[in-house]
Amino acid sequence: MINKQPSTVSKILFLQLLVALLVGVLFAIMEDWLAAFYAFWGGAIGFIPNLYLALKIKTVQGQEAKIIVRTFYAGESGKLLLTAFLFIITFHQLPNIKLLPLMTGYVSVLSIFWFALILRE
Repeated sequence: MINKQPSTVSKILFLQLLVALLVGVLFAIMEDWLAAFYAFWGGAIGFIPNLYLALKIKTVQGQEAKIIVRTFYAGESGKLLLTAFLFIITFHQLPNIKLLPLMTGYVSVLSIFWFALILRE
């Protein structure tokens, strides 16, 4: 029987999405829907580039090390550019930005990496 356990990367991405939703819900309860939107959007700004990197790395599974490393560096560069692009779009296109919820959502999603390192099995 094949064990179809989710990968560590899949677990981290799932937790990041869950945290983005939870932070949005908390801001909806504590403030208003606009704050909730920006909290979730901040989480999405952290999540989307990580999803991009995970999908990019997955395409080279089983390849030789040189290809994996090259893809990893290209993926990290793309992730940084995508993050910058999402923040630029946010600050130039979205009205009435609520910075505290936005950054709380973003940092909360990124903190999943720290906890994953601390709690890994």
